[in-house]
Amino acid sequence: MENSLENKPIQYCLYARKSTEDDERQAMSIDSQIKEMTDIATRENLFIKEIRQEKHSAKLSGQRLVFNRLLNDIKQGLFTGILTWAPDRLSRNAGDLGQLVDLMDQGKLLKIKTYSQNFSNNPNEKFLLMILCSQAKLENDQKGLNVKRGIRAKCQMGWRPGLPPTGYYNRAMNGVKDIIPDPDRAPLITEAFRRIAENGDSGRKIKKWWDSVGMTARSGKKIHLGNLYLLLKNPFYYGEFEYPVNSGNWYKGSHKPLITKDIFDKVQKQITIPFKKAKYGSKQFAFKQLFKCATCGSSIVGEDRYRKRLTRDPAYHIYYHCSRQMNYSCPEPYVTEEKLIKELLRYINFTNIAHPQLIRETTELKTYKDEYRRIREQILLQQNVDPNHKPLDIVEYSKYALHNGTIQEKREIVNALGGILYLHDRFVSASPIYN
Repeated sequence: MENSLENKPIQYCLYARKSTEDDERQAMSIDSQIKEMTDIATRENLFIKEIRQEKHSAKLSGQRLVFNRLLNDIKQGLFTGILTWAPDRLSRNAGDLGQLVDLMDQGKLLKIKTYSQNFSNNPNEKFLLMILCSQAKLENDQKGLNVKRGIRAKCQMGWRPGLPPTGYYNRAMNGVKDIIPDPDRAPLITEAFRRIAENGDSGRKIKKWWDSVGMTARSGKKIHLGNLYLLLKNPFYYGEFEYPVNSGNWYKGSHKPLITKDIFDKVQKQITIPFKKAKYGSKQFAFKQLFKCATCGSSIVGEDRYRKRLTRDPAYHIYYHCSRQMNYSCPEPYVTEEKLIKELLRYINFTNIAHPQLIRETTELKTYKDEYRRIREQILLQQNVDPNHKPLDIVEYSKYALHNGTIQEKREIVNALGGILYLHDRFVSASPIYN
């Protein structure tokens, strides 16, 4: 097989690669690589069977899809040579380099040709190929170490890498770079910390105040409530920072603090929730997003709260309220789940009398009702009551399901009412009040 391949013209695959990572941004572009190598092929009468290109780092073995397909095609005999700009275009790691050398040892890869060198199944040439690719790997590793060392040195000097948080900006003057307070935003951030620490203001109250005075992020957009809380938890404002985040490596910044450590600690106590926060989306609320706000049209969402009591454990309550997606200042009040269930029963009773055709008995609802009817009949028979004398309607079933049923049963009752239901002033209605 090896002799038959050597007697045939080498069928080259022109492979061009450019990494998108920082350490290779100065490498020749893919188009330039292809042009230079096709010129060589024309000049030396080389047969290029196919051109393949990709943008991917060669630091890690087996990560490049195009390169992996090229190796597999060489194993299958589709190509017998590789034409590329330089050895480091093929490999910057020991794994990919080893596969190339193995293909040469097996006689399936006859030649690797670069802009200035040729490598064939020859001990000296293979050794040189391994040295050049290993040198490329060494350069990568050294650059990584140098970057990390530079970052550590910068942190030890008090300069946090990257953009500073809202309230600061980078300044370069006469060749000297530093971080200085933003004259427009820094006073508003300092005042926000003071209001929370001394007056006990909530995050929502601070946001409303910021919106009223025109406080924005660097992008010019209003600061969302979630980003406001992240800002309030950032120790950079009292003069310290952790880098990388959650690494446990703390540094004292050389920038001017906007607040004291004492004020920062007081704010953390104010904004910390004493109960463990559940993962987003893990809590299930029976009536979440089944209603719309009658005032602004936003979805109604659920929320649970613990109300502190003097002599007993905190009381657990579930509330529903406007998500304020359409109008942040929507005045619709919160409604407890108990109150919402009472309103639903009132609405179901009215609909069953005035508009029974609007109630749709879905397949799921029929299944739930049949199960409840079976249990109900057994209880009535045990009480010597003829169950046929007590027909089951949607009102009676709803009283059971909304108070004692599963979340799925409760949601299915609302779905069976048809159309969109709205909440206005803690009442359920079939129409909104907004235009």
